[in-house]
Amino acid sequence: MIISASRRTDVPACYAEWFMNRIRAGFCTVPNPFEKRQVSRVSLKPTDVEVIIFWTRNPKPLLRHLHELDERGYRYYFQFTVLANPRTLDPKTPPVEQSIRTFHELSDLIGPDKVVWRYDPIVLSDQTNPHFHSEKFAAIASALKSYTRHTVISIVDVYESIAARLRTLEKAGLRLMPHDIDSVAPMIRELVQIAAINAMQIASCAEELDLRPYGVRPGKCIDDSLIASIFKIAVTHRKDPHQRKTCGCVISKDIGMYDTCPFNCAYCYATRSFAAAERNRALHDPKSPSLIGWLESQPTSKSDSTNNPDLFPSK
Repeated sequence: MIISASRRTDVPACYAEWFMNRIRAGFCTVPNPFEKRQVSRVSLKPTDVEVIIFWTRNPKPLLRHLHELDERGYRYYFQFTVLANPRTLDPKTPPVEQSIRTFHELSDLIGPDKVVWRYDPIVLSDQTNPHFHSEKFAAIASALKSYTRHTVISIVDVYESIAARLRTLEKAGLRLMPHDIDSVAPMIRELVQIAAINAMQIASCAEELDLRPYGVRPGKCIDDSLIASIFKIAVTHRKDPHQRKTCGCVISKDIGMYDTCPFNCAYCYATRSFAAAERNRALHDPKSPSLIGWLESQPTSKSDSTNNPDLFPSK
């Protein structure tokens, strides 16, 4: 079983203590996003976990625990988002300079193959136009050269769940730009060239636009080929049916919960309400089997289920 920690929230940044408590206990409990009364027990025993994929904007709180994960026999790699957006979009994420230092530290600990740099989603606006992104991508790529071999990009999709929030940014002076493949193509070509200069393979994440003609292959964030390359093991090749059509990820079990991340990124698909996220954070107990509250698995739940329904796409 592959564990995703997590598309739904930033476990390394915000819930590292809880995660390690669950590793030591050998299990956690996870409610079904569509029916919170349905709670499954997920084994976290090394014998049951093939690989853990961490999704984060700040892995720093987890770094001191990596040696313990290694000693316990866990395999893992990181999807590490590093952007340089204005605070209007990313009000609480670490400054880009700090993220780069943490990226270096993490890569030095576990190696560049196990840290994937995510420059996504790309929000196009009058403040963050294609030229802005080309410049920022180039600066970050140069700083991360030799610290990673993979970068992931995508263009933001304005889903109904975040559309109203993004519209409110106009009051702060940020207006979204409409885009299509023709308008983003020059920027994509530049990003491909920059990635190549910095010895990085570039891929897209659940991207609706076809970027292949410009040198960007559709990627898999939970990637059976990457896992085989790094860890020399075979995992499922089956596409996760609970992710949207354009997502290439293979099947995994996500142990996070929606509306629990405090970073308040304006474009976040997994946080529908910042107020709800704050309320949920107040219910967090690092000693609990579940991320929020104290949820026990139900007698009718399937233990260690791989069923992984998600409300939002995997960007």
